[in-house]
Amino acid sequence: MIKWGIVGAGNIAHSFSKDLALVEGGKLISVASRSLEKAQNFANEYGAPNAYGSYEELFNSNTVDIIYLATPHTSHADLSIAAMKAGNAVLCEKPMGVNKAEVEKMVSVAKESNVFLMEALWSRFNPTIVKVKELVDNGTIGDIGYLHSDFAFYALDRDEKGRLLNPELAGGSLLDIGIYPIFLAYVLLGKPKDIKASANFYKTGVEMQCSMIFNYENAQAILYSGLNSNSEKKSEIAGSKGTVFIHPRWHETIGYTLEKDGESISTEVGKRGKGYVHEIEEVHNCLNHGKKESDLWSHQNSLDLIEIMDSVREMTGIVFPFE
Repeated sequence: MIKWGIVGAGNIAHSFSKDLALVEGGKLISVASRSLEKAQNFANEYGAPNAYGSYEELFNSNTVDIIYLATPHTSHADLSIAAMKAGNAVLCEKPMGVNKAEVEKMVSVAKESNVFLMEALWSRFNPTIVKVKELVDNGTIGDIGYLHSDFAFYALDRDEKGRLLNPELAGGSLLDIGIYPIFLAYVLLGKPKDIKASANFYKTGVEMQCSMIFNYENAQAILYSGLNSNSEKKSEIAGSKGTVFIHPRWHETIGYTLEKDGESISTEVGKRGKGYVHEIEEVHNCLNHGKKESDLWSHQNSLDLIEIMDSVREMTGIVFPFE
């Protein structure tokens, strides 16, 4: 039985806990929040025996096999490092860090402490996305020439002190949701040879929309993220022999459509729970086999992803006050 601890008791931690309950071989044992009352309520809701009013107490409690870190981006590096130094395995919510320097440090502490570390990029384990990668890799749609992926929703009416619009919390669309289209281009096409990008900013100083063109040897990816409107959230991967469309909202999709030889075939792949189940099963699989990182989403993958995001930020002038 793999014993889980959760740090941070916000929305995503609730979604994750509901999905954890659907996975055999795993159980929520401990919850930590900066407020003991919040931790206690969360623990009661999901039947976890332990609640802590500080993160350090959980890190040093010896009650869990792995900690899921679900706090805002800006605390990911410090909290992951503290957890790993105390001997805990860590599943850290994406983005793993706010810049490459942070992620490099996290990876190096994971190696020094000899513990498992993975970025919780749940879409990588989504059964449809796994299948689409297979179709691309095995040449079903030929050589990829064009990829389009977007992710935008309206958020300018949110609390300006909240994580999306607050520069102190590394707000903006890129790190929060732009990471998804970037991930898709990277996982299907690899690292681009060059990048063009353009961003517009909100009055709080965070970037509110970002358009990107990734250039490859024989392909281009057109990517977009934004907080000032909705977008379709459907992804298109077009090759020399056919095209795959990942159904919206593509980052948590349940199906795809393959257009090839004049035919259009839609396949419902499905998923379990909200979709965190598949990520949790990958973690269990790694821990049960003594692995320190996932083959599907490795430390190097996380380093590549943050490096790409750093390049986009450099090009568009996205800087956070604490950097």
